[in-house]
Amino acid sequence: MKKLELHWRILLGMVGGVLFALLMIQFEWGPKVVSDWVKPFGNIFINSLKLIAVPLILGSLIKGVSDLKDISKLSKMGGRTIGIYILTTVIAVSIGLTLVNLIKPGNSISEETRTELVENYKGDADSKIAQANKQKESGPLQALEDLVPSNIFSAASDNGNMLQVIFFAIFFGVGLILIPEEQASPVKKFFDGFNEVILKLIDLIMLAAPYGVFALLAALIVESPSLDLFKALAWYALCVVLGLTLMITAYVLLVWVFTKRSPSFFLKGISPAQLLAFSTSSSAATLPVTMERVEEHLGVEEEVASFVLPIGATINMDGTSLYQAVAAVFIAQAFGMDLSFATQLGIIVTATLASIGSAAVPGAGMVMLVIVLAQAGIPEAGLALIFAVDRPLDMCRTVVNVTGDAAVSMIVGKSVGKLGKPKVKNWDDTYKKAV
Repeated sequence: MKKLELHWRILLGMVGGVLFALLMIQFEWGPKVVSDWVKPFGNIFINSLKLIAVPLILGSLIKGVSDLKDISKLSKMGGRTIGIYILTTVIAVSIGLTLVNLIKPGNSISEETRTELVENYKGDADSKIAQANKQKESGPLQALEDLVPSNIFSAASDNGNMLQVIFFAIFFGVGLILIPEEQASPVKKFFDGFNEVILKLIDLIMLAAPYGVFALLAALIVESPSLDLFKALAWYALCVVLGLTLMITAYVLLVWVFTKRSPSFFLKGISPAQLLAFSTSSSAATLPVTMERVEEHLGVEEEVASFVLPIGATINMDGTSLYQAVAAVFIAQAFGMDLSFATQLGIIVTATLASIGSAAVPGAGMVMLVIVLAQAGIPEAGLALIFAVDRPLDMCRTVVNVTGDAAVSMIVGKSVGKLGKPKVKNWDDTYKKAV
């Protein structure tokens, strides 16, 4: 097992988890065994990744910004990063709208199935609508106000406050640039060491990744709704997955055109992060692994990766925005509504902005979808139509989010001359050197 590359070990863990779950659901006591004795190990694995997400962002981003030594470099890199992220999001939403208008998955839902789905998932839909309404009631500058934390320790205590942590880290890094180098040096050395410790912890956690994804996939299969409901949504799911596949193809082409790195090089380098993203449905939880793969296996220098990737994990939700576009039109089709071209253009704008504000955690895209539906005049109750397949599709769109982060980091790295050869470190390198 240890001789296999990480992505193969994770893939074996995923397949093993699915097969184990399919075996266990044949027994009356099987699902309870999985929930009580297997699922907790998956939760522990996710928690261990979330545990180091905030320290990783603080350490890597402060180090990355301070290493620039020039604020003009920061503004140059930041402008390119955000510009490319917005461009790829618009591309993603456009792909989603094109496919859903061609395939028309909503037309295949019968009145009986629609009623059954709405009744089964009404409670889930109502809770998401309530969360979205609370968000809509805030003022137009609430997002800007929320960006600046009143207490960094309070902000760092919740992974949902990633933007606040990023703001503080960039602000702190700028402060280090502006003070004399002899005074900044001890602080920089501390964060250099702190960052190396966190990266080593990631290596250790990834040793357990195959077993963590085994537990996560086994629990997902056991807790899934009945297959009868999935059949009614097969076309919708196909539409979303096809769009996500096209988006990954677009990333591969962008990397090939702008960095001259082959598709196989890019996909092999990022595949462990993709598989982990699929298992956890969280860009934030996958961030530590994404950074390790991008720096060591794709050749992006640390000062670029540590700046681009944390921002991407927070604002770059291409998979989520594509799904929101497909879901909005699908629900409209299911209710017999015909959306105008202007309304669908509004969906592009709203989905782009909503994806930027979407938290990098499982299910957050569903809350933002309510805002997209409201903007387009689509009944929010239709949210219940897609709950049955939301979890597996959430896993797929997280893969796209993480792939997009890696692709943009390579493009930005190439544009500023910070894309070199991969420098792979093994988890026990330090131990070997000491011996």
